Amino acid sequence: MTETTEAKLSPQVKNALIALIVGGIAAILDSTMVTLAIHTLVVKLHTNAGTIQWVTTGFLLAMAVAIPVTGWAERRWGGKRVWMAALVLFVLASVLCAAAWNGASLIGFRVLQGLGAGLIFPLMQTLAVRAAGGRVGSRLMAAVSLPIALGPILGPVIGGVILDWLGWRWLFLVNVPVIAAGLLLAWRFLPADHPGSPAGRERPDWIGLALLAPALTGILLGLSQLSEEGGIGHAWVLVPLVAGVVLLAAFVAWAARPGEREPIVDVRLLRVRSLGSASAVLFTAGAAMYAGMFLLPLYYQQLRGDSVLDAGLLLIPQGVGALASRFVVGGLADRFGARAVTIAGFLVAAVATVPFALAGPGTSLWWLGAVLLVRGLGTGAVMIPPMSVAYQDVRPAGIPHATMNTRIAQQVGASFGTAVVAVVLQSLLGDGATAAFHGAFWWAIGIAVAAVVPAVALPARTPASRSPTPVHGDVTASPRAAAPETAG
Repeated sequence: MTETTEAKLSPQVKNALIALIVGGIAAILDSTMVTLAIHTLVVKLHTNAGTIQWVTTGFLLAMAVAIPVTGWAERRWGGKRVWMAALVLFVLASVLCAAAWNGASLIGFRVLQGLGAGLIFPLMQTLAVRAAGGRVGSRLMAAVSLPIALGPILGPVIGGVILDWLGWRWLFLVNVPVIAAGLLLAWRFLPADHPGSPAGRERPDWIGLALLAPALTGILLGLSQLSEEGGIGHAWVLVPLVAGVVLLAAFVAWAARPGEREPIVDVRLLRVRSLGSASAVLFTAGAAMYAGMFLLPLYYQQLRGDSVLDAGLLLIPQGVGALASRFVVGGLADRFGARAVTIAGFLVAAVATVPFALAGPGTSLWWLGAVLLVRGLGTGAVMIPPMSVAYQDVRPAGIPHATMNTRIAQQVGASFGTAVVAVVLQSLLGDGATAAFHGAFWWAIGIAVAAVVPAVALPARTPASRSPTPVHGDVTASPRAAAPETAG
């Protein structure tokens, strides 16, 4: 794709992107805002922290179950229909969450929310690529990934304001007008689509789903409990984690088998260099981003004694940096290539995290704010290039599968990064809070530096530097038939 081609997105494509961003922003912000309200929910619902933690864990596990069925659902009913249905499910669950009367009811309604969000997140990416006719460039990915990148940064700010001024139920009720606008825009601007082939009307791969859904659930559950259950040797960590890994291996063996039936998620596409390398980078990008997102609010609240609202406001510079990077990373990726920009982004994020590994309770907020601005520039630059190159050698019929592969990689990576720094922080608290945060931030820096390794395998060029070769055919054909790039 040439720079000129990418710059001249049609008005229809731009309108579709706006509809997707508005519709998806509520789910993305909601997933980060609720984490701030854990203590408030314990008090207001007269429960304990161990129980209420499932408000977050249940949401994430439900997302993991829903993600694998997105591709089949799109083929069966059409992307626009599934998108609007997912928005309706999410907003209805939001209203039920706001009406929750105890911890158990809130957890149940959050699971419904998670099912909706698990459909929304991958569909945002898939429908954006569909709207652009399969022509994927860094600017398209910058637009559609903007809410995903800013959610963990702006969520604490908006959540802090709502908790401080309105009350916890408004964390969910605020979704109603946003989703209503998203539904209206989707009805008006998303192109009508229909189930595209007889394969779309086939039954889903029930065996694959029965393996993959509990596999992801077990892995995420084990990682989420790693810091709370006394380490990896504890049964509540080890059993779900090992079971999840075994089931995942069984799913890969099942999905990679030759045959005509389409797997629920086609892992054979990971053999394509562009998608395989991008998925590996997005795993490490999720780990690096969420490790910092876990530690930074805790640093301000626990080590410095700032309120939830103040901590959210102090994170604004990072959001500004991430937003600013959206305006330049596309051009940089087109000029220097996805590989160079991604590596530079990881290194900038790592260097900008070093001051927090040396900071104490009295470190200048102005200095930390400047550092966060730079860190936002780095973290904002590591997602777009790999997302841009992920589809470049994938057949059109494989777009939903490519999206699910990258989305699963990001989610597992985010849980992994969070679990690692949470364990380090918990294990070092005996040496004092300052030493514990220093050690945890050094681990976060190490994750960002280690992420450079898979980034080296990214194609050097972005899709904007080449003209796309239309490819057609069944996604179940060997991915090697798509002529993947073998040299950077």
